[in-house]
Amino acid sequence: MKRYLMLLIIFHSFCLAQAQKVVEPSSEMHPEWSRSYPPFKIVGNLYYIGTADLACYLIITSKGNILINTGLASSSTLIKENIEALGFKLSDTKILLTTQAHYDHLGAMAEIKKATGAKLMVDYADAQVVADGGLSDYDHDGKVRLFKPVKVERVLRNADVITLGEMKLTILHHPGHTKGSCSYLFDVRDKIRKYRVLIANMPTIVTKKNFADIPAYPNIAKDYAYTLNAMKHLKFDLWVASHGIQFDLTEKRKLGSAYNPKAFMDKKNYYDQINDLQKEYDQKKAGRP
Repeated sequence: MKRYLMLLIIFHSFCLAQAQKVVEPSSEMHPEWSRSYPPFKIVGNLYYIGTADLACYLIITSKGNILINTGLASSSTLIKENIEALGFKLSDTKILLTTQAHYDHLGAMAEIKKATGAKLMVDYADAQVVADGGLSDYDHDGKVRLFKPVKVERVLRNADVITLGEMKLTILHHPGHTKGSCSYLFDVRDKIRKYRVLIANMPTIVTKKNFADIPAYPNIAKDYAYTLNAMKHLKFDLWVASHGIQFDLTEKRKLGSAYNPKAFMDKKNYYDQINDLQKEYDQKKAGRP
């Protein structure tokens, strides 16, 4: 009996140790996720500081700065360098946000939070996944962490306002891709005009399972339907997204290009993509490949 108990203890200890490990999934199929990309001003006080595809955004305010997304774990140095290349300081970051609780957008969040002391604010439905490093992600087996756990200081809900200095960002709860995927709406100005900006988390379908076969997320189909409908009715002047490829970053922003907010004002592309995602959702829900 003692031997059996000892083996049981060892087994549970092993399982616990495995669960504590951080194993970031391979990104070999997506070299653009880690490929560097020159940082630039999108419009007004909004800057792009991510890689060629994993979009990270910096919003400058008079009271410090807001950083949205951090890319893979290896991106922390790149983000710091990009911020400095624009003439700003990483240490001035006061608020951290994300558009979704996936490792390709949260990988470096823990390290950057530690370096800056900034407060992390997360959609309520993703808060647990962020806090446990992806163990509770509905589309994974929960055996290892996908990114380092991060403490959440403020839990956000739909239409909550995030304020720093003169900036006010409204969070939009857009679940489906993750339980707490979200977008942000806010105004910025340049010398010419004011712009209503949307940072959109496009509701792509990440799971290969049928919606009915995901007990960890029983409302996934309803959430996607809600999000698609909500995003069809958004009003904005300029938009970007969680992935550069979703808003044609490298096509719109050629290396060395001058400041050109108009490049990101193609609203037709946004609504066309939402319509395509609606068709993908309808096919998935109907059980068609």
